[in-house]
Amino acid sequence: MPSSLELGLDTFGDVTRLADGSMVSHAQVLRDVVDQAVLADETGVDFIGLGEHHRPDFAISSPEMVLAAIAGRTKRILLGSAVTILSSDDPVRVFQRFSTLNAVSNGRAEAHLGRGSFIESFPLFGYDLKDYEKLFDEKLDLFAALLTNEKVSWRGSVRTPLQNQGVYPSIEQGRLKAWIGIGGNPESVLRAVHYNLPLMIAIIGGAPERFKPLAELYARAHEKAGTQPPGLGIHSHGHVGETDEAARERYWPAYKAMRDRIGAERGWPPAARGDFDREIESGSLYIGSPETVARKIARTVRLFGLSRFDMKYSSGPLSHSAMMNCIELYGRKVVPLVRDMLAA
Repeated sequence: MPSSLELGLDTFGDVTRLADGSMVSHAQVLRDVVDQAVLADETGVDFIGLGEHHRPDFAISSPEMVLAAIAGRTKRILLGSAVTILSSDDPVRVFQRFSTLNAVSNGRAEAHLGRGSFIESFPLFGYDLKDYEKLFDEKLDLFAALLTNEKVSWRGSVRTPLQNQGVYPSIEQGRLKAWIGIGGNPESVLRAVHYNLPLMIAIIGGAPERFKPLAELYARAHEKAGTQPPGLGIHSHGHVGETDEAARERYWPAYKAMRDRIGAERGWPPAARGDFDREIESGSLYIGSPETVARKIARTVRLFGLSRFDMKYSSGPLSHSAMMNCIELYGRKVVPLVRDMLAA
């Protein structure tokens, strides 16, 4: 087990509904996300992650901007993306945005880098999907070079080269923390090892045990390289209520709405309640009372030897008030319960 465990929360700024069924504006969702992060900070949550998307159903397209607003209203919570789509961005600008966030938050910024599970950013920013692999490989290579906090010389095929170029603002102390976020690709695990970066595995369905080989590959590759793994995390969906039944009944309609909307785009069948309940019982939905959710998180932490567990608490049109209640229970009850269970 790692010497310390961080327990975090993630959101994509899912567009929610009001009591009358009308959709909340993107602007209000963003203001709500800031309030949610402030509550997470106050209740003892270690990390808040904001996902980058370019779709009408998610309000956050620039995580760093929202995180900067959060930084001004919080004191201790770590601030990161979940994830930044590096393939369709410029690594220099990504580094500058996070180094700026790191400065204004007194060293609390983290960049979580990935290829994303949606493709809208590619046509939006003028990239060809046929270059999907090459874009991520080369841009990650440049970003890793920037993490040295020294002048950079770099050459690739996806952007102009750099020759002994300084990139500012520099990191005040140490280096910017950056994670590699993956969905299940072994090659991405090896990328994280190659650059000696912590690994975040997104498990959004199925038993966590199915993903254990990725963690084992990460450990073996580090052992072969003669390095120590800098961190291993899991990101999964969940919701905390006063009781198991209350949590399920509150979360299910929003979960089905989100799942069916995305499923219609990808050819999935409509979500069935039986599948939802089975995913809670034996899969990767962390839903229930504080005690139930804490037990499941503690089991996953032990299974993988995690240094970080992040729960995505937003889900489609789930209301702001429901999410605030979930955050309150997660920070004040789940987090200490998990720590107590692991200590025992």
